[in-house]
This record gives sequence, structure tokens and C-alpha cells, in this order.
Amino acid sequence: MIFCGTARFQYRLRREDDEMKTVEMLIDGVRVAGEGTLPVYHKATGAVVAEIVAAGGAQVRAAVDAAERAFHEVQLSPYERYEIIMRAANLMRERREAFAEALSAEAGKPIRDARGEIDRAYQTFILSAEEAKRLRGETVPLAGAPGCGNRMAFTIRRPLGVVCAITPFNFPVNLAVHKIGPALAAGNTVIYKPASATPLTASLLVDVFQEAGLPAGCLNLIYGAGSAVGRLLTADERIRMFSFTGSVPVGKALHEAVGFRRISLELGSNSANIVHEDVADVAWVAEHCARHAFVNAGQVCISCQRVYVARAIYEEFCAAAVEAAQNFKSGDLMDVHTQIGPMISEREAERIEEWVDEAEDEGARVLTGGNRTGAFYEPTVLTDVTPAMKVVSEETFAPVFSIIPYDTIEDAVRMVNDTRYGLQAGVFTRSLAVANYCAEHLDVGGVIIGDGATFRMDNMPYGGVKDSGIGREGPAYAIRELTEEKLIVLNVEG
Repeated sequence: MIFCGTARFQYRLRREDDEMKTVEMLIDGVRVAGEGTLPVYHKATGAVVAEIVAAGGAQVRAAVDAAERAFHEVQLSPYERYEIIMRAANLMRERREAFAEALSAEAGKPIRDARGEIDRAYQTFILSAEEAKRLRGETVPLAGAPGCGNRMAFTIRRPLGVVCAITPFNFPVNLAVHKIGPALAAGNTVIYKPASATPLTASLLVDVFQEAGLPAGCLNLIYGAGSAVGRLLTADERIRMFSFTGSVPVGKALHEAVGFRRISLELGSNSANIVHEDVADVAWVAEHCARHAFVNAGQVCISCQRVYVARAIYEEFCAAAVEAAQNFKSGDLMDVHTQIGPMISEREAERIEEWVDEAEDEGARVLTGGNRTGAFYEPTVLTDVTPAMKVVSEETFAPVFSIIPYDTIEDAVRMVNDTRYGLQAGVFTRSLAVANYCAEHLDVGGVIIGDGATFRMDNMPYGGVKDSGIGREGPAYAIRELTEEKLIVLNVEG
């Protein structure tokens, strides 16, 4: 029996003979039931380990009511917000194993990756807490304008109000902290809607905030199917901003529904890496790209999906990538040596199986992998692909990457840009000229020189262009989106 949580709030991952535990929502500081329940599956075994309640219209309205009341009635100073977020961070760190075990079960992460995510979330908490103390405006040089010598001006940042955070299944803890932490640091209140596939860590997360002293109504947790709950949330004009990480179709639909309200969208990608012929160690770069294609079963927005390799080193790179893929270890999720687990569902594994089979039928070669067992899909390397194939043009979100040769750096950049996505790209080269050319011409939100597209630190601005989204994450940058800039003008002779 695996227990997760604290003495104050506990649930257990259900085994065959255990009584089912129902995890409730949190609205206005109180655990509440909903309208029906949804099962939570262990992603490796398929067993039902818990169930969650689903919100209906009454629960959504109550959550927004609570958040709106708290925004107007709870007046926490920036330092008080800092203290609460830091206490929540430290409580999560104390319960690292409980969070990691729940995360491993509900998301299918190997335990070492689950622990790594909790460690990152702790750092994101700290970054968010510090930003609560750094809300700053700037002076406006009105005296430089004609007739304004006796006026002074400056800006201040004010919170928006109620913010809705909608989070994905692939990094359910850290990406939730990326939304909730900056929102609370800026003085907003939050409606938190996690992915239905990964709700257990969400419950643990709101629990640490309660214990940290966050007043009732400042953070409200609701569960339910995304389509149904999303319609209810977007219909409520009291929600002033939506922060969403997920698929392009859902993001576009959300954007249309939100209208003139604020929105931040971190959507999909088919992230590319360029490997120039001057790299010092071809095998190391190939292994690096493979690792970042397969980690979290490839279910990473900036997972290495396309690798454009200079023709002079193409064959060497392919051989090394195959070896790396074949050495990538699967197994028991609780084994610290396991590197890859299942995909989020068997349906998703079947989808990528169909995409790879379709690519093969159209002329692609599978150098290694290409086999599925239930929700598990083998680390897979493809060559001889074309731009029109789904494994190239769409987001695979699976442990699959394609290797494509190029002749000139201009050709490589053109192929990288030939997509509707633009989140991040990686460039491996020792040439300053090549690096500069890529930095200037790659049409993406971030260019990583000397490392892969999958590189992300939680304090950097993170977001894309084109269909990869709107806005930037990273606490310092997110707060810009989560606040209004108010201008103050003083007529000193008035």
C-alpha cells in the first residue's frame, strides 16, 4: 500500500483489495464533492488507483465566487505572499517521496524522473516567491516632452484578479507551479484545473498551500473533463486571465472563447536540432539528442523530434543514435535505473504506432524500435522521412525522432522553419558564424546554441511563436502577463 499526503489529508494508491479512495475538489478552503466521478489509472499497470470528483456548473461558479471574494477581501502584502509560497515550497520538499510516487503512478514517469520534476518544482516555487518581492514599475521621463517640465510619472504593477490555470499531464507538478506560483506572487487568486489523467499531485499541491497559510479562496482546485469544465470557465467573465498548456486545437478554441481577456498559451511543437559537421564528438551529440527524444516517453513539448544532420557526418550520427536508443532502459517505474515508462494511455501509443506505420508505407525507414506493447512504445529512430509525414510535420509527443541530412546551413534552417510550430530549436556547432546565422534566422521562441532544443531552466523566458503559443513562462516573465501596468502622473504645480 502506498500512502501519499499528510496526516491532515491522505489518499492511497489503490491496490486490488483496497477500498477505493475518492479525491475531492478544494473550493474556498473546503474539500467538496462534485457531479459524478472519474477514474484515475496507474499508467504502467492500467489499474484504477483512485477516483476524482467532477465539477459541474455549481462547483465552477462556487470556485469563481470564492476566488473573486478572496481577491477583493484578502489583502496580502508582497512579503506575506513570499512567505506563504516559500512555506509551500518547503512542505513539498519535505514530502518529495509522496509527490514523486503519486506522480510516477498517475503520469507513468520513472521514479528518478518524478523526483527530478519535484526538485524542479521546488526551485520554481523559490523563483516565484522571490518575484513577489520584486514587483516594480519604472519612471517615465515626461520632463523630456514639451510643456511637461513640472510633471512626474511612473508605473506600478497591479494584479489582474481571478486567474485560471489549466495544466497538462506531462509535467503536472512543475508546470502547475509555473502557473500558480507567479499568479499568487503577483497578488491574483487562482482557479486550478489539472489534466484529468494526473489529478493526484494536484490535490497534494493545494494541500501544501493550505498548510502554508494561504487564505481560503486564493487557490481553488476543480476537476473534470477539459471540454465540459473549460466551457463553464470561459463563460465566466470574472476570470481575467487564462494560462493554458496543452494541444494546439484546444488552445485555439480557448483563445476564441476568451475574447479580449488575457491569455497565455504554451502549445505544441515538433522541435528541431541542427547538428553541423564541425561538432567535436558526433557520438555524444547523437546520444544527447536520443536521450532528449525519449525522456518522459517523448511526451515533452520541446522533445527532440527532428534532427537535421550535416551530410558529412550523417551515417556516423545515425549509427550512434541507434545504439543510444537500443541502450535506453525500460522496466519497473520504481527502479532508479529505468529511463522510459509508458505513454499516458494505450490510445496514444496506438496513435504513434499508426503514424510510424504510415511513414513506413510512404518510404521512411525504421532504424530501430517501432514496436508497441500496450501503452509502452519502443524508442524509435527514423530516416528517409519527408516533410509531409505526420512524424515530421505534426507533434509526435512520443519516443520517436527522425534524422534528416542537409548540405548547407541555409538548407537546414529552411527545413527547420518549414512548419507551423516554433517553440525552441537546438544548434550544435563550434562555428560562431553558423551559430549567429541560426540565432538570427530560426523562427522559434528560443534558440539553444551548443545544446538541444529540450534545454529549459525554470528562470528563463519560455514560449513560442506561430502555433506554438502566445506569451512567456518563467516566473519573472509570467508576472508581466499576470499584472496590469498602471501609469501615475503627478502635476507638481497642480
